[in-house]
Amino acid sequence: MSPGFTGGRLDRADRLRHDETALAAATSDWRARVLKLDNFEPELTAEGLLGWGSLADLADDAELILLGLDGDRPHFAAYRPGMRAPAGRSMRLFGMLDRFAPGEAATYAAARSVLDWHSRHQFCANCGTQTVMFRAGWARKCGQCQAEHFPRVDPVVIMIAEYQGRALLGRGPGWPTGRYSALAGFLEPGESMEEAVAREIFEEAGVRVSNVRYIASQPWPFPSSLMMACVAEAQDDALTIDTNELEDAIWVERDVVRAVLAGEPGPFLPPPPYAIAHTLLTAWAGA
Repeated sequence: MSPGFTGGRLDRADRLRHDETALAAATSDWRARVLKLDNFEPELTAEGLLGWGSLADLADDAELILLGLDGDRPHFAAYRPGMRAPAGRSMRLFGMLDRFAPGEAATYAAARSVLDWHSRHQFCANCGTQTVMFRAGWARKCGQCQAEHFPRVDPVVIMIAEYQGRALLGRGPGWPTGRYSALAGFLEPGESMEEAVAREIFEEAGVRVSNVRYIASQPWPFPSSLMMACVAEAQDDALTIDTNELEDAIWVERDVVRAVLAGEPGPFLPPPPYAIAHTLLTAWAGA
């Protein structure tokens, strides 16, 4: 069971990022492909494959980001000055997320996250000077103070508490009618993954937990998070909901979770298969 946005098939070829000669050869290779994007949204074939163009299609001001190699064939994403990812996800993009062929979503996730990072980090955080792209698009450098900046990934814990064969699920304001999912929150500085799980569950639902165990992880490219899925044991099932974070929270029995994931009607609508919460519930329900 592979979480969504994982299983990328390109060799990221980090060795080329440090080799200017090899990188120059890659960027002039007539076989090279460039990811087709429309305002950060990909083109998909009927088979769920990403659309690719040639280097000849590039705009004059485009800068190439090496996504990796398929065999020895380079694959790139193109950054153009002024690019800016939309604040939300369009209905068109949502409609694509469960159509990607295996591994294709991982390639898209890498491209979208790095392009979005470039669009937001044009200036040096140290001295304010405009930076330039280097390391094949996987870093930026300041010509004034020589500081180097690298794409960031924001760690997020996503988790369920379990108590006497039941899982704690919540729903956020504005979610689709009936949808419940795992609780989630960002790690804070000076905090372990296990501590973040315990803190977030208590803050959002008022439940104390222990014995946190890790299940799986998933990149989430909106804009660039790493979702780390966990299960924790609850001390009791009394709920005190933070209504700033959750609209509601419920305890659901394991057999009910199994049935809902199998497509049977139940008391909640499950998260979609491309979400790590679906992977987490599937793993817990089969435990």
